[in-house]
Amino acid sequence: MINKNNHAKISYLNKKTVKKKERKDRISDFNSASENRLPDLKLSTIFAMTFGFLGVNMAFSLQFSQMGRIFQTIGADPTKLGFFFILPPLAGMVVQPLIGKYSDNTWNRFGRRLPYLLIGAPVAALVMFLLPNAGSFGFGYASLGALLFGAIAILFMDLSSNVCMQPFKMIIGDMVNENQKDRAWSWQQSFSNLGGVIATLFPFVLTWLGVSNVARRGEVPNSVKLAFYIGATVLLLTSIYTMVSVKEYDPDTYARYHGLSLNKKQSKKISLWQLVKDAPKSFWEISFVQLFDWFAFQYLWTYGTGAIAQNVWNTSDPSSTGYQAAGNWFGILTCVESLAAVAWGFLVISKSKPTSRKFWFRVSLILGGIGFIWLFFIHSQLMTIFPFILIGISYLTMQTEALSLFTESLNGKNEGAYLGLFNCGICLPQIIASVASFAIFPIVGKSMPAMLVAAGIAMFLGAISVGIIHPAYNPNKK
Repeated sequence: MINKNNHAKISYLNKKTVKKKERKDRISDFNSASENRLPDLKLSTIFAMTFGFLGVNMAFSLQFSQMGRIFQTIGADPTKLGFFFILPPLAGMVVQPLIGKYSDNTWNRFGRRLPYLLIGAPVAALVMFLLPNAGSFGFGYASLGALLFGAIAILFMDLSSNVCMQPFKMIIGDMVNENQKDRAWSWQQSFSNLGGVIATLFPFVLTWLGVSNVARRGEVPNSVKLAFYIGATVLLLTSIYTMVSVKEYDPDTYARYHGLSLNKKQSKKISLWQLVKDAPKSFWEISFVQLFDWFAFQYLWTYGTGAIAQNVWNTSDPSSTGYQAAGNWFGILTCVESLAAVAWGFLVISKSKPTSRKFWFRVSLILGGIGFIWLFFIHSQLMTIFPFILIGISYLTMQTEALSLFTESLNGKNEGAYLGLFNCGICLPQIIASVASFAIFPIVGKSMPAMLVAAGIAMFLGAISVGIIHPAYNPNKK
């Protein structure tokens, strides 16, 4: 009887101890969760980490708005343009995952992500000086030397620009909490588009100021060259501003905010392939949607200038005054696109709720699809402005919401590598589009405006596929 009483007493004490331990663990978990939560950042800090994207996108905007023009000017066959547009996304697929993976384990006095900006910015600026001179080294019009030089310059420009771009994306994932993430992504994309505004205005404004917009056969006009030189300078200055103004979290602080172990050896052993296999569901869902939207934008960059030249100036001769005028006007339209994106980003997306991300994603793709197809029917120079407003809204929103929907699934571990891998979902569709163009372009009668209709159809398919995305964000989760 005594043994039974003692056993019952011991059992009661054990249960009481267990309950006390469980209660202590719950309190500990609560405190840990509160401590681990990323803090709200000052708006000045978010500004500093997003403003530098203005310079990066000046490089990309000049590249994409003038690339088709440059290659056709130096003698590229319009039916083979897709080949040259394969190189930039291919570079992005290789560079961004590697930058993400290695920067996850980079900690030094310059930071974690920003040291890569120290490398990428000067190289990108140098290549920006070289690219528009592809036809100025005596290779000859349509010569293998000129085209090869241009292709290599484009490849290195995209490699270095991707090295510049990735740190800006990763520091948002590292430092910005879920409540401020839409604001940060929309600001970054808005500054990105503002950089596009400035960059794409350059050839038009420089021509208006008296800089020559025509050149000898096979050479790029001085208006385009000078635009690239100014863009390279701005890229360097804005990158320096971000590096000086942003202080990244040290390893201890980062680990505490994200609830991670400081054991770096464990993260180093994980290969990119293993990360792909372990990727959250949203990685594949959003990448499937992006298969359609980035497919569409690849055709805008490849055939946009030619489509405007055919529809408005009734010419397809790259050496004609009308074609070069269309090239400048395409830059203005890209500027309109960027302005619309900036306004939409600040007025709508930065104030939207995390729960409405899928809605705005779908709306943006529908608007973009309308814009692309509308261009096929327009033969008035000024009327082309309105489709580009829709395209601009689409361009910003599809990037902002895709990044927000994906990063809400991440926990801070291997975040750089995942953002780099996620970029493959942007690059691969561009490569597919470029390869597919060899078949689609002849089918549509070698009509550049018709290629924009194909782009619009792809956007509508993307809007439908948004339905497969399962958001990870739960507003009721503490």
